Parts: sequence; C-alpha cells; structure tokens
Amino acid sequence: MIASLALGGVRDARAAIMSGDDPAASEIWQKVRASLFEARPIEDVGDEALVLDAPVRAEDAAVVPIAMRAKLPHTASRHVEKLYLVIDNNPSPISAIFSFTPNSGRADVETRVRVDEYTFVRAIAETNDGRLLMRTRFVKASGGCSAPPGKDPQAALASLGKIKMRVDGKVVLHQPTLAQLMISHPNDSGMVMDQLTRTYTPRRFVRTVKVSYAGQPVLSADLDFSISENPNLRFYFVPNAPGQLTAEVVDTHQATWKSSLDVTPSAA
Repeated sequence: MIASLALGGVRDARAAIMSGDDPAASEIWQKVRASLFEARPIEDVGDEALVLDAPVRAEDAAVVPIAMRAKLPHTASRHVEKLYLVIDNNPSPISAIFSFTPNSGRADVETRVRVDEYTFVRAIAETNDGRLLMRTRFVKASGGCSAPPGKDPQAALASLGKIKMRVDGKVVLHQPTLAQLMISHPNDSGMVMDQLTRTYTPRRFVRTVKVSYAGQPVLSADLDFSISENPNLRFYFVPNAPGQLTAEVVDTHQATWKSSLDVTPSAA
C-alpha cells in the first residue's frame, strides 16, 4: 500500500507538470534552483518587471522562439546582470545563461530553442544587487532535441562557424541599438540517430559567445544544446562612439570563430 501511495504521488506530480498546472511541482526545477541559487529567494513577477515570450504550442519543437525582456532600469548603478533560461524537461535544463553590462543598454535577448517534451520554461533575472525575479510559461512541444537537422551534415560542416551580424533600425549615439548575431553551426545534441548507420551524431554545439563594442563587453552567453541549430541571438548594445561590434564564438570542440561589424552612430 505504501508503494502504491508513493507511486500515486509521483503520478500526480508528473500529471501536474505535464498539464502545466503547477510550476512548483517540477522536481527537476527544484534541483536546478538549488544548484544555481541555493536557498536565495526568487520573486514571481509580472510583465512590469520581466517578460517571457514563448508560444503555448510550438509549430516546430526544434525551433521554438523565446524572448526574455527585463523591464527594470539599466544603468551603471542598477541593472540586470544575468538572464537564466531554464527548460525543465529538456535533457539539459539549464539552456542558457546570458550576462549583461551597462553597455548592453537593456537586458533583453531573443533566441530559438529545442523543446524535448511538454515543459515549463523559466526566465530568471538576477540584478546587480542580488535580487532574483522569475517568469514561467508552459510550452507544448516534443521531440525537439532528437529532431533531424535541417541541413545536410556535409553542407553544415562546410559552413561551420560562419558568422553574420547586423544592426536593426537607426543607430543613434548613446541609445540602445538592436543587433542580431547569426552563427552557422549544427549545434548537434548527440540525440539524433543517423537512419543509415543507426549511430548517433556526436554532440557538438556552440558553448560560449562573447560580444563587445569598441573593446568594451556588451554580452556574454553560456549555451547548451537546447539552443537550436544555427544559433541566432538578438540583443542590445549602446554605441557611445563609432566602433566595431565584435563577436567571438567557441564550441565544445574548442573551435573559435570571430567576426566584427563597423558601426557609425548618428546624433539623435
């Protein structure tokens, strides 16, 4: 009877997680929370402090758009230092940790992720004075981490590490400017089986990204294979003078790629 009751409790918790009814029921989240933040309090907040944009039901589980937007002031003395992206039921729940500086202008980031099964997705903002703020969304998707790549493996290797950067809209001195970083990389999860050889493609993915402007750090990211094939990041930086926007990318094989974009801001 005890075993039956215990099994029933596990099933009830699992049902709550899969239905999206109870974010606190996720045992995986409790472990991740303890690992990242120990016993520090985390505030559940609304859109006035932190926005998490994610689809309720994904069209493609291998390419799920995610946006995290902190609404707090972003100054040298008060700003969001980190945004954590946690996908509870992915094989690697800690999907990304983005670090910001005052030169970021805003603690905003957009990317695309893989979702392996119905799951809670969490954005946690950490401020420079130690506050932790969280938004949670429930996303219905499955199979994203084991989905076959969209590009032929040989073609993917031929373009491996190619970087494109651009800025969107008018670039104005001392104003946050939206930029986009596109990286050609299969971001292999190690969970995709080759249907001919019946072997799994070895895991290889973009591990770190560092972005600077005019030699000053803007954004850094620690990523995992939950990030989709051909990683794509949208973020902000503040151009205080003409300079170069530079990105350095390193993958799990320690391959390194670097690219720069000349930026000439205009007066407001």
